Amino acid sequence: MSANITHWVDGAEFAGTSQLWADVTNPATGKVSGRVALASERDAQFVIAAAARAQEAWGDTSLARRTQVLFAFRELLNARKSELAAIITAEHGKVLSDAMGEIARGLEVVEFACGINHLLKGGHTENASTGVDVHSKRAPLGVVGVISPFNFPAMVPMWFFPVAIAAGNAVVLKPSEKDPSASIWLAQLWKEAGLPDGVFNVLQGDKVAVDALLTSPDIQAISFVGSTPIASYVYETASRHGKRVQALGGAKNHMVVLPDADLDLAADAAVSAGYGSAGERCMAISVLVAVESIADDLVARVAERTRTLLIGDGGREATAGHDREADMGPIVTRAGRDRIAGLIASGESSGAKLVIDGREVQARGGADGFWLGPTLFDNVKPDMEIYTEEIFGPVLSVVRVASYAEAVELINDNAYGNGTAIFTNDGGAARRFEKDVNVGMIGVNVPVPVPVAYYSFGGWKRSLFGDTHAHGTEGVHFFTRGKVVTTRWIDPANRPSGGLQLGFPQND
Repeated sequence: MSANITHWVDGAEFAGTSQLWADVTNPATGKVSGRVALASERDAQFVIAAAARAQEAWGDTSLARRTQVLFAFRELLNARKSELAAIITAEHGKVLSDAMGEIARGLEVVEFACGINHLLKGGHTENASTGVDVHSKRAPLGVVGVISPFNFPAMVPMWFFPVAIAAGNAVVLKPSEKDPSASIWLAQLWKEAGLPDGVFNVLQGDKVAVDALLTSPDIQAISFVGSTPIASYVYETASRHGKRVQALGGAKNHMVVLPDADLDLAADAAVSAGYGSAGERCMAISVLVAVESIADDLVARVAERTRTLLIGDGGREATAGHDREADMGPIVTRAGRDRIAGLIASGESSGAKLVIDGREVQARGGADGFWLGPTLFDNVKPDMEIYTEEIFGPVLSVVRVASYAEAVELINDNAYGNGTAIFTNDGGAARRFEKDVNVGMIGVNVPVPVPVAYYSFGGWKRSLFGDTHAHGTEGVHFFTRGKVVTTRWIDPANRPSGGLQLGFPQND
């Protein structure tokens, strides 16, 4: 019998009232593994109301107690992360080592949030004017919504909710309906860690659930990660309803390889960054920009490495009896697999050179799995669909350029500005690249430059809607609002005389 994946409210599972469900599928087998509840408007309001009831008391809870809960959650998650990784692999399809890496990056944000007592410290100025002191403080917003994508069902929510909860907010998480079980597992872990009921809630569903969060007067802020069209919709709708919004959208990330680069290092990085997690990540390298003189050599090295990759089911049972784990799992849905295959066909018909065709993959897994192997194109032009579209799959396109200047122009002309990288042994070129490119996250000999948790994550241009990035200092500021308090205490020994004074205070 298939498992039912429900909402989570007030510290317990809640099936909802809509009677609507969606299938959840293991992409490595193509078989339905469960079904997830789809919230009605009434269900959504019920969950949001529970969060609103719980938030005030949590916001008044001491920082010492909040920190204790965060540390307990961190210890539980670290001890039991293999359980969560298995859940992610079964519903998303990424291999276990990749799932464990996702959890490790999410744990970094939990650990950052454990320092909330330092992060919320305000400033104080004594005697700013005669007898007047000024101090600042940061207060929680109230109830915040987190809308997360399918590709990182644990890490992306953890970009947001540890900081939000540590700062005194209540959270309603709306996970992807494609892989929803991780959210309930995390909710149960919060309860075990001692978080009061109602502070962390899960609202399963589709557009009905999303729109309820975007429009509810009880939701003060929205954090979103997903495609650019939906990020734009989330930003516009939530902003129109008076909410603070950080909506992280799509990407088309370039990796530039200069002639002086270590080509083995660059080829290893391109394969890892292009095909890891089946390319289903917003920081994947999808465009390899080769300066002409080393292009042939670089493409040959990338192709050699790509042909060694093992595609298959990453679950423990599927791996048992084999001498190695698969390098890459399936695409998350059949529709997604077919869409990517269609883009490969488009690239081939538009004249790009198809070096390796992932449609011909022989995967170690179920015959009905959503398999697509790593695909390598050479001689891709900027007007081709495989260049202009965010493929979100294991497709790496090589664009040949004549110079550094042409590479920078290519990057800056792109609509997206999420991440980019340069591979070079020239420090001056790397330093200039940092200044020249209009991109939010930059790697120097690092292909996927996702910042550590105490820095902030986010891009420029069509990759970000709103002006605040995830986690780090910007994340703390997003989930709090500032107050400045000016106080005046009259010294009884020097109480002024003269009655009513209508002018501004005078400084002695």
